[in-house]
Amino acid sequence: MKILFISDVYFPRVNGVSTSIKTFVLQMQALGHEVHLIAPDYATATQDQEYWIKRVPARNIYFDPEDKLMKFGEAIKLLPSLMQEKYDLIHVHTPFVAHYLGLKLAKKLNVPLVETYHTFFEDYLHHYLPFIPQKIARGLAKLISKRQCNAVNAIVAPSQPMLDVLRSYGVKVRAEVIPTGLQAHSFQPGDGKAFRQKYDIPLEAPVMLYVGRVAYEKNIDFLLGVAMVLSDTRPDILLVVAGEGPAEASLHKLAKTLKIEKNIKFIGYLDRYTELNSCYQSADIFVFASKSETQGLVLLEAMAQGTPVVAIAELGTASILVEGQGALIAKENTLEFAEKVNQLLIYPEQRFELGQLAKTYVAEHWTASIQAERMVKFYSKLQNKKAYKVASDDGQPNASIKSQARI
Repeated sequence: MKILFISDVYFPRVNGVSTSIKTFVLQMQALGHEVHLIAPDYATATQDQEYWIKRVPARNIYFDPEDKLMKFGEAIKLLPSLMQEKYDLIHVHTPFVAHYLGLKLAKKLNVPLVETYHTFFEDYLHHYLPFIPQKIARGLAKLISKRQCNAVNAIVAPSQPMLDVLRSYGVKVRAEVIPTGLQAHSFQPGDGKAFRQKYDIPLEAPVMLYVGRVAYEKNIDFLLGVAMVLSDTRPDILLVVAGEGPAEASLHKLAKTLKIEKNIKFIGYLDRYTELNSCYQSADIFVFASKSETQGLVLLEAMAQGTPVVAIAELGTASILVEGQGALIAKENTLEFAEKVNQLLIYPEQRFELGQLAKTYVAEHWTASIQAERMVKFYSKLQNKKAYKVASDDGQPNASIKSQARI
């Protein structure tokens, strides 16, 4: 099968969408399929062998300096060459330029168009467009999501709760829940002691770890509140934040306000292949408070390294976390959350046992190869349809889409 992925984000921009795309591409290539990707040009070298990637000139986004947006006119210039590739299916991963390029190309090639709904925009948009009232921003996110999802042949949701949300919006097209699995390197043991020494983290300090984008919707300020509660009885508690993002300055300010600067350590982005596993290994507990995750891949990565998790289980994370299977689930209450963290710090035997259960749970249920095979089977089902049509270029779904079976 010859497959084209299109995305408004990819490495060197580090986030869950980039990781998901790379994971599926590598697995599908290993299964013998040819996969190409269209993504923005960040004018920065990457470690990828980019023979399968077509980079499109991109512009900066004023409210999100980490990202770039592909120039639509430049993307459209690719259409003649893309037409020659004779793709069997197009898979879009973001709802911006990628979505509309996918619509045009799928229509011209008369091939199925799939889109993965990676980001819970209802709980995301108002953080980045603060001049729009939150209620209006949420309504706008729902409306756009409904319109775009109904304009394609099929939707992939990373978790069942996320698909349930889309159905509540009025999304009626065919859909499948297919999460991102972990690549083999995520199970290779890291060196937590060496990592602590490199980043000047005391070997004896109790460490809570957050890995991910340092963004407002990740609810990291809640974790700072947990650290403050624990610091009363554990003055050496340390919350390590691995990642970067627009909320970092405000979190530094909050740490100062809470008088816990010495209990917080920001270490920036880490290389996935050389440092991330050791980072997970270095922590006593992985902590996570985001309520807007469509999946929560970092939870699985931490568990693959035997690091137990304490987290709020909402939306996508609720489909990953099972109480006692490598994780303790807490409500969004700093006292309750801190109590569960402290329980694991008090009883190292329980912490070790929970970590071992985490490794087993992830290895049995969340490998990338299993999920990639499921995705390819889903593609095949779409290809076997006798006819498929995508929306007109304005994004309005046509009658054939409206009549597709619900799942």
